[in-house]
Amino acid sequence: MKVRTSCVGLQNLLQRLSFSVRYYSKHNHLQTICLYSKIKPKKCQILDWSGSTCTQRTVPPGSIVPWRFFSCKQEGTKIPSKRKQNTSIITSELSYKNLLKSEQENWNYISARYKAMTKRIKEKLEQLHKYTFSSGSPRIRFGENVYFEENGCIFLSKADDVDEGNVDILFSTEDLGFSDAFIQRIRISPDQIYMAISLKSENSEEATCVIMKLGHSPVVEKVIPNVFSFEWATNDVLYYTSQKNLKCQNVFMTTFTNQKHTKLVYTEQDARFFVDIYCTKDRRFLTINSNSKTTSEVWLVDCRHPFQLPALVQARTQGVIYHIEHRNDELYILTTYGEPAEYKLMKAPVASGGMENWQLVYALEEKTKLVDLEMFSDHCIMFLKNAGHLYLSVICFVSHSVQSIKLPTWACEFELESHPEHTTSTCYFQLTSPVHPPKRFAYSFKENNLIEQAVQEVPIITNCHTTRLLAKSKDETLVPITVFHNMNSKELHRKPLLVHVYGAYGIDLNMSFKEEKLMLIEEGWILAYCHVRGGGELGLSWHKDGCQHNKLKGLHDLKACITLLHELGFSQPKYTALAAASAGGVLAGALCNADPELIRAMVLQAPFVDVLNTMMKTHLPLTIEEQEEWGNPLADEKCMKYIKSYCPYQNIKTQCYPSVFITAYENDQRIPLTGVLRYVQKLRKAALDHASRTSKKGNWIPNIILDIQANGSHCESSWEDSLNEVARHLAFLNKELEEVCHLQQHMKSCK
Repeated sequence: MKVRTSCVGLQNLLQRLSFSVRYYSKHNHLQTICLYSKIKPKKCQILDWSGSTCTQRTVPPGSIVPWRFFSCKQEGTKIPSKRKQNTSIITSELSYKNLLKSEQENWNYISARYKAMTKRIKEKLEQLHKYTFSSGSPRIRFGENVYFEENGCIFLSKADDVDEGNVDILFSTEDLGFSDAFIQRIRISPDQIYMAISLKSENSEEATCVIMKLGHSPVVEKVIPNVFSFEWATNDVLYYTSQKNLKCQNVFMTTFTNQKHTKLVYTEQDARFFVDIYCTKDRRFLTINSNSKTTSEVWLVDCRHPFQLPALVQARTQGVIYHIEHRNDELYILTTYGEPAEYKLMKAPVASGGMENWQLVYALEEKTKLVDLEMFSDHCIMFLKNAGHLYLSVICFVSHSVQSIKLPTWACEFELESHPEHTTSTCYFQLTSPVHPPKRFAYSFKENNLIEQAVQEVPIITNCHTTRLLAKSKDETLVPITVFHNMNSKELHRKPLLVHVYGAYGIDLNMSFKEEKLMLIEEGWILAYCHVRGGGELGLSWHKDGCQHNKLKGLHDLKACITLLHELGFSQPKYTALAAASAGGVLAGALCNADPELIRAMVLQAPFVDVLNTMMKTHLPLTIEEQEEWGNPLADEKCMKYIKSYCPYQNIKTQCYPSVFITAYENDQRIPLTGVLRYVQKLRKAALDHASRTSKKGNWIPNIILDIQANGSHCESSWEDSLNEVARHLAFLNKELEEVCHLQQHMKSCK
């Protein structure tokens, strides 16, 4: 069983500080941005172990989940086609329920053409999965005990017996009546007497926390509904945040002694802020983190005195983000305070932690993205991106030195493994790319060197070449592009190109390994990742330069990237598809309106395409906090006009559009399905109106397809649903390219 691991604290905190709800998630990483699936092993969750904890890498409700992005391409058919197209616009006469049913019937009719190819692709992906899928869940040792999760169960074994199969089952989702849920997060108390587990279903954003009392016969001690984050302050005191309508604004403390009680310890009054809790690496403090997209505030709970009131570190200051770690009676503050407004590592005494006492320890270089940070007793490791390359910055607190280590050029993504003991002498992590399965590395503090761990080679050889380019945008800004293609491919200008974009919330394109990426490369595809402004690839300023009144810069960047790719001989417009998800749908949809001739097809997953109408509805749970990304059209007329100038739904016009495949989810609480339905109806009508006005021999009508999934949500889908979705997308891509070739051959034969 494969379980991806990552440090829980900082990376998730950075994500929730930097971006928001419109997405790939996981997101994690769907995370998130690019053509990449959510394929996960069956009955296996993506878990992070941190300290005595394990948690699924689920981005909080105020965030984008970076692992749910996909893209597909469809070529149009000739005007005489008898294919059904639903062209009615949502009106009072046609109810939402009837329209939903109509779209589902339309999909059932259209999907038959992709059935055979979908089956073939599923079989190939499953075969690839066998080769690229390593078994074994993360095993976390605490003293003589080892804990691990597998197939919905949590196991305990003695360290000497774990490989012998002598294990005890501490928890089973099926045995306790949670068969439809998966284990999202685990926290084990310091004395290992209690274990808190959050369970979540794929159709809900809310999780249930189950507290087990361990021992010879583990029993359920308490069940708490609607919980997001939780941490043990002591052996029998648990802090947790409650979640309601995608918001977390209350922190509670509950005890498990003879005098059991629960009380509210913190409430956030500002709707822009999302609250979670985190335990410092040395377990000295719990931090209550209240974060908006641009500002944060941290309160400390001393784990030695968990009943005392939380202490404020630094009152929130507009535009200042900070996160707290602890070492040797000093607070280590990762913050944007000071110039330039990029992340810096600072420190201050515990007793006087205000920013007037913050002292600089280390500042990032310009245009550098901080991906993650891990604290150890005498060292700190920063995981960085700069100009598309990955680096480590190892800070030694004893010698006051910093060592910079450039990682292999093929690597595009980090996956940090858990380190429950902050006194360990080795930091473990994995490197990956869209076409390179994870490879394990270790950095030894004692030897001061990087070690590539011996791992079983994947029995797949991919002759994949990685190219990093810079496209000059409209304002002369250079925009990074990462390109992958098969080195054996000839005539690249005739190969299909899949372009990925996101450009929102300061989130990077997710570039971790996915089986379907490898399959596409082997079949001759070119994959391009456009790191446009609004994302976070070049640091916080890169995001700032692409949000609110700068959103159009991301659109200009995307156009420049695609144009450069074509100029350099990477495919051509008629073989180019564009992939985006959630908030990435804004730039993708805007390009589709402004420059439809650049692409032949577009695939959107849970897309945010009705920006203006959504941001006008303050009753929606996330609208207020989203104003820091998109602006407030209700309070600012200029903002309203600006959003209207790029909003995909608002700018649909009668013209020749590329074919579009959209996947949406009935249970999506983040992207209202009504907005997606409106967009599809209006786009379909505009495309058909154009075709009818310009009818001529060989003219084609783009396919505008909406696939509404009854199961799954913006953040989660089952492994089977994910596999099916990926296969449908790739079948769509391949089918439409075949139609391009057939149409070209037909036109030649007519001459």
